[in-house]
Amino acid sequence: MSTTLYLLTWCLPLGTILIVFAMRYAAAVRQASARLAEDRAYRQIAESAAAAQSETAVALSSIQAAMADVRARLAAVEKMLRDVE
Repeated sequence: MSTTLYLLTWCLPLGTILIVFAMRYAAAVRQASARLAEDRAYRQIAESAAAAQSETAVALSSIQAAMADVRARLAAVEKMLRDVE
């Protein structure tokens, strides 16, 4: 058996094993970076939802104040109409 053939019979299977492990490592790194990007996107969505919720709460309190003012004015108008009758 020649030396070249002997080295090929050892190097090719070992090289194949190394390539397979390198590909698995690269896939794991890619998967982790994709998961990190997805987590960042979810965090941004959560932050924007929290900001929208606080804006909605402010708008709701403003609407409630306006409704209280309308109720007070309506009560005054009703009282005035009762007094006129």
